Amino acid sequence: MKALFALLATLAVGRAASPDVLEPTWQAKAGPWGQLTVHTIYLEAPSVLLATIPKPNSVTRWVFEQTTAASVRTNLTKAGVPAAILERLFAPGRHLVGGNVVSLYPDLDDLLALAPEVRNTLYGELAKVATNEFYRDPVFIIGGDLDDWLLDTELNSAQKSAFRKLVWRRGDIMVFSDIPALLALAKGEKEVQEVFRAMTRVRSLLVELAIPLKGDRQEFLDYWSAGQTDAPRLAFVRAISLRKNPQSVDITHFLPTLMRQRAYTFPDIQLGLKGRFPDCHWTSLNFFNQIPQDYYLDTRLAANQLTQNYNAVEAPYKYGDVLCLLEGDEGLHTCVYIADDIILTKNGDGILAPWALMQIKDVTAIYSRVATARIQGYRLKR
Repeated sequence: MKALFALLATLAVGRAASPDVLEPTWQAKAGPWGQLTVHTIYLEAPSVLLATIPKPNSVTRWVFEQTTAASVRTNLTKAGVPAAILERLFAPGRHLVGGNVVSLYPDLDDLLALAPEVRNTLYGELAKVATNEFYRDPVFIIGGDLDDWLLDTELNSAQKSAFRKLVWRRGDIMVFSDIPALLALAKGEKEVQEVFRAMTRVRSLLVELAIPLKGDRQEFLDYWSAGQTDAPRLAFVRAISLRKNPQSVDITHFLPTLMRQRAYTFPDIQLGLKGRFPDCHWTSLNFFNQIPQDYYLDTRLAANQLTQNYNAVEAPYKYGDVLCLLEGDEGLHTCVYIADDIILTKNGDGILAPWALMQIKDVTAIYSRVATARIQGYRLKR
């Protein structure tokens, strides 16, 4: 475990909490995977990656496309934006109209004055316009625990206060979009950098297996082998299954070599030389591969692999199954089932999207746009 935390500190910046803080911890359901204890950690992009990302300025801008100023004003009124805020937003110097694009420039007081239900409605509409990048791709507060999310950040007190007031709900998940507002509250270059670092925070799970085993040893071995009886990782899995002294081991040791190397890390810059960074499909379909197949970066070829070399399966799922989140016939996301409700995922093809362990419900909340979204499992043919 010491080695794991040292790795996290180097690659993902997992700042330690004070000893008297109780971090979220729970027991997974019992199963053939053994007895698992789940903790939470936060991954933050290392400085070498942050240096490559273009930084926005501290001016908040709302962009409305294919519309007119009068129509925008009407829609904001319907959304519940107070009349006083509307007067300021449409005052000279606070809005810009160019063709059929309307841009509004709210200040921090305007943002803070919005009621939560108004913010949810308004920001949900802003998210439909690609130019509003922070609303379209917000920061996700997985688990909805603001205290836990903010605990180890280096945001100043004013920024933390604003963060708490400006979060909004996108469906079932709490999110944050007002990054320029936090930049406006920074008191120097260091605090500016801490805003960018904090906005890369992703909650991941740290999962430990309790030893000695209390279940059937062969069932345990069969589960983690997933039909790969000659996999290199199985030597360690077998050794662990024989231990008698009370202890715990991180289950990333049970992952195939490629994914064991990727877990809890952000993509290396060199991975982008192939035209794009690995995404969820690359991750899911390369799960058992020793050498990654980069043609899975092509969505069409990834879909062919899934339909031709995997069998569709229903729950209960097994280790290594690919879970595909669907809306109708549209695939929204794929991830890999590990145990209980825990999956391995890479949420997007961006350089700031790490490989993380999450709960199925959290990934579903991130990607689902309608209540009818469903999960379809796929199991590699042996």
